[in-house]
Amino acid sequence: MPKKDCMPKILIIEDDAAFCQMLQKFLTKNGFDVDTSFTAEDAKIKFKATAYNLVLTDLRLPNYDGLELLSEILAINPKTQVIVMTGYAAVGTAVNAMKKGAYDYISKPFTPDEILMQINSALSEKKQVHAVPEAPKPTAKNNTASQGLSSGVVTGSSEASKKLQEYIKLVAPTDMSVLITGESGTGKEVTAKAIHDNSQRKGYSFVAVDCGAIPKEIATSEFFGHIKGSFTGAVEDKIGHFEAANRGTLFLDEIGNLSYENQIQLLRALQERKIKRVGSTKEIPVDVRIITATNEDLTAAVEKGTFREDLYHRINEFSVEIPSLEDRFEDLLLFADYFLAKANKALNKNIKGFSEEVLDIFKQYHWPGNLRELQNVIKRAVLLSTGDYVAKEALPKEVFKVKEIIADIEDFSKADYEKEQIVKALKKSNFNKSKAAKLLQITRKTLYNKINLYNLDL
Repeated sequence: MPKKDCMPKILIIEDDAAFCQMLQKFLTKNGFDVDTSFTAEDAKIKFKATAYNLVLTDLRLPNYDGLELLSEILAINPKTQVIVMTGYAAVGTAVNAMKKGAYDYISKPFTPDEILMQINSALSEKKQVHAVPEAPKPTAKNNTASQGLSSGVVTGSSEASKKLQEYIKLVAPTDMSVLITGESGTGKEVTAKAIHDNSQRKGYSFVAVDCGAIPKEIATSEFFGHIKGSFTGAVEDKIGHFEAANRGTLFLDEIGNLSYENQIQLLRALQERKIKRVGSTKEIPVDVRIITATNEDLTAAVEKGTFREDLYHRINEFSVEIPSLEDRFEDLLLFADYFLAKANKALNKNIKGFSEEVLDIFKQYHWPGNLRELQNVIKRAVLLSTGDYVAKEALPKEVFKVKEIIADIEDFSKADYEKEQIVKALKKSNFNKSKAAKLLQITRKTLYNKINLYNLDL
């Protein structure tokens, strides 16, 4: 048996003394040095005195907010892994705990093998230490939301969001033309601006143009400018978007809406890096980085002949697909916090957060309008809210349409119930484990652990 000093040190925080002592005995037998606390106050004293590798805590503690205790623990030692224990009714709170730095959560009742697997997984993963927010007040303005509000962008922590940020950091320092694709409302302009802000052109203009809003008759003038008297209505000289974005970035949103003639003009400008104002013979050199976006399938448009293939290749030196909100479901609460802080500022209000009922509704809804829809729903709810927290009465009726994921299962044991849920979610997601975890509203780590626990041969 290893020496006690070499054993991983665990602190269990649980007000059920019998359960706490039973868990302590089991973990001690499995090679851990385990302390216990029945109250938050005692736990804080022990945590300050001892460097624990892992804390296993119930979120429902007498006379103390479990989320506040979590933040206080991580403020003292950010390297400590924390697993929260919760019942099914409090899964929403547990997910919120993960957003605040917990490694994972485990639902009661759990088997000895299940908790042992979870602990070993947490201890084997080196924790990435970030700045830990102060102990939260009852408000949605956490550090991430505040930082996003000041910078104009918030990044998620899901795998899809991390991959997006990696792509942004990779392509931003270059001068490559970037094509951004994704569903409507996913934040394509925000991504384009993030690429600009992380590039060597960040000191110059970022010009965003909605190609779908420009009539083809005046598109040439909009892009390249015109001189006074060049056509009816040209009462003065005007610079176009290319000149305005010189040495900076020109973002062309919904580029698939450009007419074929306008595509030819755009291609020529990109190839020659020179433009002529309408009515002028003078060539003006321009140094512009092009970022484009569309929610259409441009390859299909190329095959149909409605979009020029040579232009497609010119604007698609590097492509970035923005994930839908469902594809980064783990970030839902983080984005909700950010949009709440943004709405509070815009409407001069001080709504502190969302009721648990509202958070449950948010997690049940499928968000076809993605981040734009989430932002609009929250801004409307903040406007209508009169209390400290957004209540369901402030939500529009469409968000009450829940997604049908898994039918209710009755007369099953907890293990049978979980196995049935997992199998159904995996089948629904075509056995994509990341998507199945989102459907089940658990982390991928938890899903893998449960698949192993139940010996599911999938």
